[in-house]
Amino acid sequence: MGHGVDPERVEIVEEVPGSDIPVHLMYLQTWDGLYAPIGLRTPSTDRRYPLILLASGNGGGGMGWVRDAVRNRGYIMERLLAAGFACAWIRYRAEVELGYNRGGRLVRDVRTGRDLFNRSPLEYEDEIAIIEQTKELPYVDPDRIGLVGMSHGGEMILKITSEYHGVAAAVAAEPAAHEFLMLNPGDAVSVNPDTNLRRVELMEMTDPAAVRQLIDQEVALRRIEPIDTPILVVGRDGDHLQGIFRLTYELLAEAGKDVEWESFDHPLHGYIYPQRGPDGEYQVDETQERAIDRVIGYFAGRFGI
Repeated sequence: MGHGVDPERVEIVEEVPGSDIPVHLMYLQTWDGLYAPIGLRTPSTDRRYPLILLASGNGGGGMGWVRDAVRNRGYIMERLLAAGFACAWIRYRAEVELGYNRGGRLVRDVRTGRDLFNRSPLEYEDEIAIIEQTKELPYVDPDRIGLVGMSHGGEMILKITSEYHGVAAAVAAEPAAHEFLMLNPGDAVSVNPDTNLRRVELMEMTDPAAVRQLIDQEVALRRIEPIDTPILVVGRDGDHLQGIFRLTYELLAEAGKDVEWESFDHPLHGYIYPQRGPDGEYQVDETQERAIDRVIGYFAGRFGI
């Protein structure tokens, strides 16, 4: 085509500052026909590599967010590439307040020859759509797809693996799994008076035993029961939601799932994703290096690298 880009399969290769491995910027179609951006990097394109998809927090931000993450939160990508993995920052639609609890399982049908859903897809379902399409890329090993999700992205891993079994292993880092566990925080959260939406980021949930008393354990275990994906849960010592992180691990372990636990003491929420400082260099300390070693080692062991 005259402009060099296929509008139905957009892929733009862009250099990454400080690296000789570029990023492939792509738009992948979600279930309702809208597009989600990803920035994928691979050691080369001459063979298939295991792929690690990186997610962080709530959605939104589009391709601008992805490009910024590749440029300024790409330290973990460099480590993964050096270890023989392809990797990608992904983006998805914004979280819907209690959409997972209230919306129920997505039902897909056809009306007049077109898709018909009982509700709009949610952000974790965008990630499933992304997973399925990356498996079709010629430089990705479809049997060795791994996920890393931090904060809300960690909760998304639980939602994904509860319904979808096409992932080989996952790391749920600081998983804000209050919705998945059907947590009733009571007075521990405030409500934005302008929107009537909860401010769950302000709640204090440090003790897993106390958090256990606030969840609907029957619902949580029913959601956990189908999970067969190996998961490493990574906490953060002293985090105000550490009780949720730890209880997530405990419930998975009690249900007999293939799950491991690790926790590190670090002041940064999302410490597995080091960021560039004002001088343009990545600010990485020993604790972050150990945490990333643990994450990469976990995937390497699962994927036979």
